[in-house]
Amino acid sequence: MPGNFHTHLVLLFASSSSIMSLGWVDSLLIIIYFLSVLGIGYYLLRFTKTGDDFFMAGREMTAWIAGLSFVAANLGSLELMGWAASAYQYGILATHWYWIGAIPAMLFLGIVMMPFYYICKTHSVPGYLKLRYGEGASQLSAVSFGFMTVFMSGINMYSMAIVMKVVLGWDINFSIWVSSLTVMVYVVLGGLLSAIFNEVLQFMLIWLGALIVPIVGMIETGGWSGMVARIHQNFPAGDYTHLWSTMGSFQDNPMGIHWTGIVFGLGMIISFAYWTTDFLVVQRVLSARDLRSAKLAPIIGAGFKMFVPLIVILPGLLGLAVLPGLVGENEAKLIPGAHSYNEVLPLMLARYAGPGLLGLGVTALIAGFMSGMAGNVSAFATVWTYDIYKPIHLKLAKSEGTDAHYVKIGRWCTVIGVFVSIGTAYLVQQFASIMDYVQALFSFFIAPLFGTVILGMLWKRATKAAGFWGLFAGIGSSIAMWAWVKLDHSALKYIALSPYAKDMAENMYRGLWSWMICVIVTVVVSYMTKPKPESELVGLVRGCTEIPSEGDIPFYKRPIVWATVIFIVFVALNIIFW
Repeated sequence: MPGNFHTHLVLLFASSSSIMSLGWVDSLLIIIYFLSVLGIGYYLLRFTKTGDDFFMAGREMTAWIAGLSFVAANLGSLELMGWAASAYQYGILATHWYWIGAIPAMLFLGIVMMPFYYICKTHSVPGYLKLRYGEGASQLSAVSFGFMTVFMSGINMYSMAIVMKVVLGWDINFSIWVSSLTVMVYVVLGGLLSAIFNEVLQFMLIWLGALIVPIVGMIETGGWSGMVARIHQNFPAGDYTHLWSTMGSFQDNPMGIHWTGIVFGLGMIISFAYWTTDFLVVQRVLSARDLRSAKLAPIIGAGFKMFVPLIVILPGLLGLAVLPGLVGENEAKLIPGAHSYNEVLPLMLARYAGPGLLGLGVTALIAGFMSGMAGNVSAFATVWTYDIYKPIHLKLAKSEGTDAHYVKIGRWCTVIGVFVSIGTAYLVQQFASIMDYVQALFSFFIAPLFGTVILGMLWKRATKAAGFWGLFAGIGSSIAMWAWVKLDHSALKYIALSPYAKDMAENMYRGLWSWMICVIVTVVVSYMTKPKPESELVGLVRGCTEIPSEGDIPFYKRPIVWATVIFIVFVALNIIFW
């Protein structure tokens, strides 16, 4: 029976372009995984009765569960494939998006911002903006976030389809629809609770399966020094193995970026914007059972995040050592038999994984896809229901609406979000690298949003009108700068400060400029308009909110202590790989 089943799979889905085909053990592993996630969704249906259950997992998650989910929601097939591709394209510089581009921001979220998010009991970041600024800024951020999440879901679908096409020769449409509908079913059944529990399971599977490539690859190349020697031999004109030492000049590194772009554009703006205001990840932390757990969750997540480059960046570097000759997506379409940067991870998986291990590796990538997509659709359902639909319903129906009504709307939003996301999956093919596309989206919507949120949280003088116009100016200017470069490539020397800058460098600087424009407009409009009285800012703004004391908590259990430990390790890693 297993042999017949495998033969049926091959005849139905395989093609001559596939690198490998699944054995019956590999197929069985994948089927067991699909049944497991559906079973978890069905089981958790009984615990998902109220709006808080569906949208916020009942606010009962421990710090460890919330922290693992916080990282897993960001560790989708987009991360696994996209950053492996970027590591092949830009070398070890891609690690910046995991260290300086994540760790400080995650620690800042836990120590500084979580008390305000948690104390005001908001369901979302747009929900916080509604309390702080009013409906204008809230609606603008909700709509822009809705657009971004469905585009991001489309990226995850495309990533999954690439894996199946390259490794197994499966039809791209089959891969997208089967995996997407599975995610839709278990999120519709269990909401955020189902998404979180499956994300923790998927986090474990991703690590188990994705470690195959770095372990076997390092054995083949003779360890770190052997890999570096091969990269220098294959690419003598570029330095792909130093983190900071090549960024004193735009021309000295593969990304064409100066250290200012990494430190200020990525480290200060893009990363802080994503990790502190993107509701996809913040939602997981808001599910924590108490304030201390909510503060610890992103700190725990930061600890795990520091080691993710082992399974994400290292495969791309190994690809430079053993698979020279990969090209951008557009070039790959023009060259018969060529493979693109985006395919480096599945190519490496096919190179190293035999029967059984291949099934485990493919299951890890499917788990990554589902984790990333579930995060997007659950966040989309919450923001659409509470921040877009609910205000409109209140105005039209003149009534609050029942909790059951909003849960029903949330489930329908999940279904709609999945189908809209499927429609965006094919847009990704217009970009040379998946992560260039993602960072462009972040520079449009997330970078200016951080300016609006951080001013609202730390500055009592910020006003209602300023919140809307600052965010509007930031988003509009970012899109305008992107369009300017597309229409006139010479504009790159103004936007990215160098005509040698690549797409990723342009995204970093564009994010920095859009944040600055948002902040400047917000400050100017604030001084031209009347602020809210301080009595209306309690629980929302620093200086107006009493933060609970941690004096009765043992020293070793305090969030600030573990944040300090994580930060010291972070600094040490940057020095080691300088």
